Amino acid sequence: MIRRLSALVMAAGLMMTSQVTQATQVEDIKSFTLDNGMKIMVLEDASIPNANMYLFWKVGSRNEVPGITGISHFFEHMMFNGAKKYGPKMFDRTMEAAGGANNAYTTENITVYTDWFPANALEAIFDLEADRIASLNINEKMVESERGVVASERTTGLENSNWRTLQEEIKGAAFRAHPYSWSVIGHESDIAAWTLDDLVQYHKTYYAPNNAVVVIAGDVKLAEVKALADKYFAPIPAQAPPKEVKTVEPLQKGERRVYVHKASVSTPNVMLAYHVPSTSHEDYYALDLLSSVLSKGNSSRLYQSLVEKQVAIEVETYLPMTFDPNLFYVMGVANPGITATELEKDLIAEINKVAREGVTDQELEKVKNIKLMNFYRSMETINGKANTVGTYELYFGSFEKLFNAPEAYGKVTPADLQRVAQTYLRRANRTVAVLAAIEETDE
Repeated sequence: MIRRLSALVMAAGLMMTSQVTQATQVEDIKSFTLDNGMKIMVLEDASIPNANMYLFWKVGSRNEVPGITGISHFFEHMMFNGAKKYGPKMFDRTMEAAGGANNAYTTENITVYTDWFPANALEAIFDLEADRIASLNINEKMVESERGVVASERTTGLENSNWRTLQEEIKGAAFRAHPYSWSVIGHESDIAAWTLDDLVQYHKTYYAPNNAVVVIAGDVKLAEVKALADKYFAPIPAQAPPKEVKTVEPLQKGERRVYVHKASVSTPNVMLAYHVPSTSHEDYYALDLLSSVLSKGNSSRLYQSLVEKQVAIEVETYLPMTFDPNLFYVMGVANPGITATELEKDLIAEINKVAREGVTDQELEKVKNIKLMNFYRSMETINGKANTVGTYELYFGSFEKLFNAPEAYGKVTPADLQRVAQTYLRRANRTVAVLAAIEETDE
């Protein structure tokens, strides 16, 4: 029955592959670069009378230094608070009046702004974005207002999310040199200390057109996009390229541990973090599939061995996309009556089992099928296309590699999963964090 289901899923994936291949080919994505260095990618898709614009800014917490941590995330807020032509609250109001909507997010590596709108509002979106790129109003009153919002967001986020609480502590222990050591939201003291000059210079440097990749997908024409880009984006001057992040995290030579006290926690939480290469590394696909084998669905290794056996209430793994070598996360929440030591022991036992014995062909086939279905599902909509194109352009070095992704996943073997588990998921390469109401004694 499992084999038959797997065959059906693969068949559906192949059918979808054929459909998407017909719908979107590498040559369908056109790109051009303005004289100021802004790269713009266009995918014409008239399936619905809508379009979107994704602005990928190559700036995240990895570009910060002690004293201004969190400033990248702060601009995610500031960019909506008024510029020269469109004042406070006018960005959202103007976009909504044109039938559009927007969102934004900040990571360790990038800050992304997303605009969705009827295709006939394309010029209005260009006008809105150009205004806040060229002439963002960074004034003291607005800064102090948003500073309070971000400070509150940091406090409530850590209070409400055990994952965020543990991740902040584990990053600080796992990284001794690289700026991945602090959280995207930044240190509390830095949030309180940013100056207007810090903000002005940061915006000037990192929101320069030569530091952006723009992806526009939907019911648009390349010639129209070029004309609007020349009108609105081309006049914005380029700036000196941002300083490169040169720090390379030294090799970790032994297990590191942290304990975090939280009185409100009913059962212990345990997080493991292992150093792994960047997304552009050849081992990314094997590590991504290993993450799924461990925690994707009720048939996954960790669910079967910990949740089904009532050792853990929940388990999960996380492999972030990343420019520089980062961490592979494993987290479990203990069942009532289970100690942190017991939970940690069982998490590590399952990881070591993969390193020692490998995975089955059936397990790997299952997660490959899931990856295949999810990948092509993301390419069914103009929003998914724009996001995927930009993601591959930045993290893999070229959008063209997205068309090779199914083949790259397909080539991964059980031996590859065992090899990356042996190479990276080792004790000496591991940092352990425990979150609990009471720290266990040495006895």
